[in-house]
Amino acid sequence: MGDRRQSRELALQALFFLDINKADQGLEAFCDERTEELTDNVKPFFMDLVQGVTKGMDEIDDLLNRYSKNWKLSRMPVVDRNIMRIAAFEILKRPDIPPSVSINEAVEIGKKYGTRDSGPFINGILDRIRLEFE
Repeated sequence: MGDRRQSRELALQALFFLDINKADQGLEAFCDERTEELTDNVKPFFMDLVQGVTKGMDEIDDLLNRYSKNWKLSRMPVVDRNIMRIAAFEILKRPDIPPSVSINEAVEIGKKYGTRDSGPFINGILDRIRLEFE
């Protein structure tokens, strides 16, 4: 697995952790548990993703709500919601990453960690977001 994929998967896990635990435990607690995985090659992109998503959460969640037909953000599976947050952050704030790469990565991670419906669900919403920002 490449460093960026590992960063994205760990960012998903961290955002899931923060989503479930709310303010009980923070990012530092998550990172303390994963020191071996957060290598010097993985940690910078991981931190950029997690901090970028958490700082831009309102804007990102507004987009996800706008483009998810018949789904409120609160009803989405936690895994899918956080995968899409990461990809939406990349589409909005990382012009060095082509949107198609962000979407493909999100779909593949969704297939790995989500349900059998995660891939198409994630792809549909992120593609609508991509079209707005092209």
